[in-house]
Amino acid sequence: MMMQIFEYNGSALVAMVGKNCFAIASDRRLGVQLQTIATDFQRISKIHDRVFLGLSGLATDAQTLYQRLVFRHKLYQLREERDMKPETFANLVSALLYEKRFGPYFCQPVIAGLGDEDKPFICTMDSIGAKELAKDFVVAGTASESLYGACESMFKEDMEPEELFETVSQALLSSVDRDCLSGWGGHVYVV
Repeated sequence: MMMQIFEYNGSALVAMVGKNCFAIASDRRLGVQLQTIATDFQRISKIHDRVFLGLSGLATDAQTLYQRLVFRHKLYQLREERDMKPETFANLVSALLYEKRFGPYFCQPVIAGLGDEDKPFICTMDSIGAKELAKDFVVAGTASESLYGACESMFKEDMEPEELFETVSQALLSSVDRDCLSGWGGHVYVV
C-alpha cells in the first residue's frame, strides 16, 4: 500500500471558534501506516495561556517543529517582555515553515488563540507556511475530509464554551470513525 508521508502516522485536528472562546481538539492515535503504536499521543501543545498549537502530519517532524517554535517564543518573551499574540505566532510559524520550503517539515499546523478583547483567532497552514484563516473552524490531518463535513453541519455562530466543547467533541468523534488512520478518543481544549 503506497502512502503519502503526511498520512504515515495518521491524525485528526480541528479548531473552532465560539463566543469569546475557542476549542481545539485532536485524536490520540499514533500509528505507522495501519499499525497503531500508541493511543495517548499528544498533538496539541500550549504555547502560553492564550495560544495553542496542533500539529498533524509526520510525528517526528511535528516534535522537531514544536521544539523550534517553543525556543522562538521564549526568545520573543525575553526580548519583548510579553507573550505573543495569536496572529504574531501564526506569522512566526508561517515564516519558519517557509524557511524550510525546499526540505519542508511534513506538518500541517493548526493555531488557535485569543487576541485582544478575547477575540478568537484560528488558522491552519500547509507544510510551506501558506496560511488559511477562518472565522468558523479549521481542520487538518488524514480525517480532514470527514471533519469538514461534520463541522459544516454542526457549527453555529456564537456558541458558549459548554456547547462548543460538545460540538467539537462530536465532530471529532464522528469523523475519526470514518478514518482508519486516526482515532482512539480525543483531547479537547476550550479556552
